[in-house]
Order: sequence, then structure tokens, then C-alpha cells
Amino acid sequence: MLSKSQIKLITSLKQKKFRLQHGLFVVEGVKTIKELLLSKWELHALYTTESFNIDAKDEVIISELDLKRISFLTTPNKALAIFKVPKEKYIDYNGLIVALDAVRDPGNLGTIIRLCDWFGIKNLICSKETVDCFNPKVIQATMGSITRVNISYVDLVTFLKDVRVPVYGAFMEGEKVYTKELKQEGVLVMGNEANGVSKEVEAIINEKVSIPRFGVLQATESLNVATATAILLSEFKRR
Repeated sequence: MLSKSQIKLITSLKQKKFRLQHGLFVVEGVKTIKELLLSKWELHALYTTESFNIDAKDEVIISELDLKRISFLTTPNKALAIFKVPKEKYIDYNGLIVALDAVRDPGNLGTIIRLCDWFGIKNLICSKETVDCFNPKVIQATMGSITRVNISYVDLVTFLKDVRVPVYGAFMEGEKVYTKELKQEGVLVMGNEANGVSKEVEAIINEKVSIPRFGVLQATESLNVATATAILLSEFKRR
């Protein structure tokens, strides 16, 4: 049986302020937990409804009812782990960097982290208004890729003013990415789901790029930010 204090701690980690307070975050699902265990990230506790031969010292077998009490999922996924929040690493300015300007949706951030992993982007820069990368829904969407991408939360305007590489931004009115000359070192800024890149950040961007629409009616207003990131990264890497 899980104690009331254990349940209280685990369920509190759904909120950012408690993740910051305790330095812990929740991971659900056997596959994602195994991915994180292969990294250098430190396991705090592991709860499962049956033994999955997960290589962890502190595996605790609990009932499905207890798992349901602590799970953040509608249908719990047989295992829940608590990991310690890792220390931030230094930003590597070599190669292409992706920067997010107030991306709010956890699913979008999680998908973008997976895309960075897929396309070999080592550093992902997030504005302080961007959703927390240790949000349970973000962790779920990354499928373990979060351990292979260095994620930093910064004042985005200050960061972009200090870089000495081209700063690209995704805009509807930008130059078509398929014909534009693209450098292999730079920062690619992706904007908020509803409002795009903020005016303060736009003022610093010196290279605007767009994904052209090929539909006959051209009635679609915009692409999902994660979809747009995938297309742009593919084109940068194709070069």
C-alpha cells in the first residue's frame, strides 16, 4: 500500500511549482521509463503493477488501484517512475539551435523535442513563457528523447541579442525555405501556437523563412508549430 504522503508527493508533481520545489518529475509507461533508465538521469522511485525486469534498485510492486491513484493518465500504463530533475548543461553554439517563443501546448513541445533528437539538434532553447519540459504530458510525448536534447530556459530576447550566428524565424511572409540559402550554424525561432513570434523577438530576427502553401484555395491559415518545425528542420538538414 502506498502511504498518504507518497500519494500526495507524487500527485503534487503534476504542478510545476512542486516539481521545482522537490526537484522531481513523473514518467509513465514501461518503454519511456526504460529509455530514461538508459540515460544518466537519476531514478528516485519506481512503481509497477508487475515486474517488468526493469533494471532498477527501488522497484515497488503496487496494486492497479494504487497506480490509478497516482497516475496522471486516464488509463494508467502499468508503471510510474519519479526521476530527479537533471542539472542544466552549457549551451553548445555549434550547429543549428532551435528556439521556442512561448510554445504553450505540452504535446507540441514534446513532439519538437523528439524532432530535435531525430534531426540531431543538440540544443533547444525555450523562452521562460514556454511550457515546462518536465510537464507529464511533455515527457509522455517525447518518448525518451528528452534525455538526448539539451533544453535551456532563458530570456529569449537577451539570448538572441548575444548570439553571433544568423537568427532565422518562421513567418507566413518570409522567404520560401526551399529556395533560400540556409547556413548550417544558426538559430531557428518558432513562435507561439496562436500568435506566432512575438514583436520583441521578431525585431531581432534577421532571416525570415516560410513554408509555401501548394493548395489551390490556399485557405489554411497556418501549420501546427510542431509540423512546421519538422518541415523546416528537414530542409535545413537536407542541405
